[in-house]
Amino acid sequence: MTTGAESGFRLQTATPGTLGVDGVLDFDTAAPALQAIQSALATGQLAWLDLADVSRSDSAGLACVLAVVAEAARQGRRLQVVHMPVGMQALATVCEVEQLLS
Repeated sequence: MTTGAESGFRLQTATPGTLGVDGVLDFDTAAPALQAIQSALATGQLAWLDLADVSRSDSAGLACVLAVVAEAARQGRRLQVVHMPVGMQALATVCEVEQLLS
């Protein structure tokens, strides 16, 4: 299943336990992406958020990922972020939030 394509990103649920994000996570797409990812979290037992196919991101995209991880933790679940793009990793390091994503 894919969702969100009209917003510049897509969510991929083909791999059990994994939610893949494909496309752009930036200021324009972060809010709809956050809603879509949180909806997917609410309906399934997801263990991984795979960012391998994120083509572009900014601080809003990082904030989206942080919010999703925090929401999963609030629900008593651990969501592992995998294949984070290099630019997002660098931003997380500069902002000193990388430990929140591991």
